[in-house]
Amino acid sequence: MMRRREFCKTIGVATGAVLGARLGVGAAHAADAPFKLNYLVASALYGKLPLAEVLPEVSKLGSTHIDIWRLNHANQREQIDAMGLDAYASLLDQHDVKMACTTIWGGDFVPELDFVKRFGGDTLVTGFVPDSSKKGDTIQTLLDKHRAGIEKAASLGVTVAFENHGASIDDMRRFADAIRDMKGAGIAFAPYHLPQDPAALASLIEHMGPTMKLFYGWQHGMGCMTKLPKEQELLQLPGRGDLDFTPLLTALKKTHFTGWTEIFMHPTPRGIPIMPTAAEVTAEINRARNYLEQCLAKA
Repeated sequence: MMRRREFCKTIGVATGAVLGARLGVGAAHAADAPFKLNYLVASALYGKLPLAEVLPEVSKLGSTHIDIWRLNHANQREQIDAMGLDAYASLLDQHDVKMACTTIWGGDFVPELDFVKRFGGDTLVTGFVPDSSKKGDTIQTLLDKHRAGIEKAASLGVTVAFENHGASIDDMRRFADAIRDMKGAGIAFAPYHLPQDPAALASLIEHMGPTMKLFYGWQHGMGCMTKLPKEQELLQLPGRGDLDFTPLLTALKKTHFTGWTEIFMHPTPRGIPIMPTAAEVTAEINRARNYLEQCLAKA
């Protein structure tokens, strides 16, 4: 006769198998899956290098997805216009890369939503979350201005992620509250622009929760507005400057962050690669990625 404990164990396994069959293996084990960062590669880090040189680097960076930038930070979006969408699609397929995002700072982002959708992307980054210290610069004004674009994004399954270029921590909290139930709108969060206080940044991440769609692995270091020696410029990267990312990654883990993580910095002048060659850029990104993984192991 089967003992009670063995019987219950058998029933539990059988029930789990049925549930797994109904939900799918991925769904059945989702709760047990370890937290990980979903890396997204910013084409801007490679300056204006040809896409044919940039795309082969993506797989070397623990990623399968790219974020396409444009002038003045890069010119890969303009390269796509020059080669045509079909040629771009072939290039993506050739290197087994997917486009997750495009970044556009100036101009109307609405036409770009179709471009993102065309290539299976889910995010469009633009700026900026309003800075409450500026007269007339309000969250409601921003949302009213872009309401049609946000609604179109929602209809396409794309999120318009606004970056916190000049906003304070309190501004970011208010913005997250304003869009918490708004489909099609989200946050691209750059620690670079805020006080480099790990506890305060972690608390903000927890408050933003699921409104945050993209996390930049980017710290202030010595800034990016004036030309600096390369070693000082690179202090913007995780593991180079003084910011401890462990509390930030702990907050991401606590909030079950499923968005993109993009290791980032700005070179001066804009539009140049952060290092002289594609291979050196990749090595520098991997150096930062290894640091983030060390922080994640402690989170």
